[in-house]
Amino acid sequence: MSWKTLAATGLLVSLAAAPVSAQDYPTKPVTVIVPFAAGGPTDVAARIYGEFFSRTLGQQFVVENAAGAGGTTGALRASRATPDGYTIFVHNVAPHVAGPALYPSATYDPVKNFEPIGTLAFAAHYIVVNKNFKANNLKEFIDFAKANPGKINYGSAGGGSATHLACVLFGQQAGIELTHVPYRGTGPALNDLVAGTLDLMCDQGLNMMGQATAGTVKVLAVAQKTRFPGLPNVPTSAEAGLPGFEVSAATAMYAIAGTPAPVVARLAQTMAAAYKDPGVRKRIEDLASELPGPGQDTPQALGQFTRSEMERLGAAIKKGNVKAQ
Repeated sequence: MSWKTLAATGLLVSLAAAPVSAQDYPTKPVTVIVPFAAGGPTDVAARIYGEFFSRTLGQQFVVENAAGAGGTTGALRASRATPDGYTIFVHNVAPHVAGPALYPSATYDPVKNFEPIGTLAFAAHYIVVNKNFKANNLKEFIDFAKANPGKINYGSAGGGSATHLACVLFGQQAGIELTHVPYRGTGPALNDLVAGTLDLMCDQGLNMMGQATAGTVKVLAVAQKTRFPGLPNVPTSAEAGLPGFEVSAATAMYAIAGTPAPVVARLAQTMAAAYKDPGVRKRIEDLASELPGPGQDTPQALGQFTRSEMERLGAAIKKGNVKAQ
């Protein structure tokens, strides 16, 4: 075989081995791993964007629920996937970055093993108590908690969940001692809150909006800078006497580290287009959530937010000796 033949053969081999260009991607269905059961806010947001991505890119983006261990089961599975753009990962940033600090089996790095694509939605947390609780506002609640350390219980969707970590931050910033009661999801916890057997939740708006408007729970504050239009009479945490307490459940999309940069760029471009789609916007707002605003709507912003939340929540977990119960 001549050197020309060898060279041509080598060129063909190298072309065959070359990654598909971003213009050709995707050429087959894409798996979207969501580390929670179907029907929750993260899953619903993933499906909203998945439908838009499917329409825009011409291939199905198929949600695969891989629940367990506070979201770390799905995160670990995603981290081990082939980094070719055909597996992407949608998670809530708080449990994503807190997972390895809470679960010994979570042998992945939330920053190094994932490549940010974009934030799907932000959903503020609310400080919610059962309707018969003695406090009628946040100041009264904090005063009561300080006078009764450890006697107030709060429910969460489980150890390491966003609802758990939000109440950890709340307790630390307010200087109060609270007792954690983990549940298998926010639904059972909210049921007990309504029934009066649970005192407190730090929950997202979608989960408790119906109960709040029906008056079956009391909402003391929303943990963001501005009031939420759907509950205009609920003060912000700053207005209620706890300035600086801001906790938002950020649902985010990541590629697997090592995914070709042009593929990540195409996914990010599609995400940017989704932000401008009226249907996507309405459906996200119907989840009592908001699309990322200017300065929050890029992969770089998500990467920075992921790192800052990892630092903030890591410090809170260490300070409170928080365990994944």
